[in-house]
Amino acid sequence: MDIKRKIEHGSERLMYASRWILAPIYMGLSLTLLALSIKFFQELYHFLPHILSISETDLILKILSLIDLVLVGGMVVIVMFSGYENFVSDMSLDENTKKLDWLGTHDYGSLKMKVAASVVAISSIHLLKVFMNIETTHNDKLFWYVIIHLTMVLSAFLMGYLDKITKH
Repeated sequence: MDIKRKIEHGSERLMYASRWILAPIYMGLSLTLLALSIKFFQELYHFLPHILSISETDLILKILSLIDLVLVGGMVVIVMFSGYENFVSDMSLDENTKKLDWLGTHDYGSLKMKVAASVVAISSIHLLKVFMNIETTHNDKLFWYVIIHLTMVLSAFLMGYLDKITKH
């Protein structure tokens, strides 16, 4: 029995330590933030010289594209920090470092809901961009854009509902 307990204990320690395999993945997400920043400023660089000559619709579409990038960046930050804290380790920050108020408050369920809400917001912006440029969109494509968006909204709603009823 003693050998069985040692094997069990060793296996549990190995499984618990394996969570650190996720750490480089979460660190890799910070590189995606760098990529998003480069893309954001590239879009801004191409957009600003034409600010006085573009139509109002094109201005709104470009701004929506920039907002889209910002929302994706925010979602990456939430997943990166919350995922790290939930699955790897608490973040040990110096006392003089300001800690984000929400850090350590998101469990896996709330993390899932934040990602779902972000996906719905990004989908909404994409759909709004399609509507702003509706004359170039075929009706069958428009139909599928709306169906896909409504599917995402319904999925997020159902995830929230299931999360709520499982907590009670």
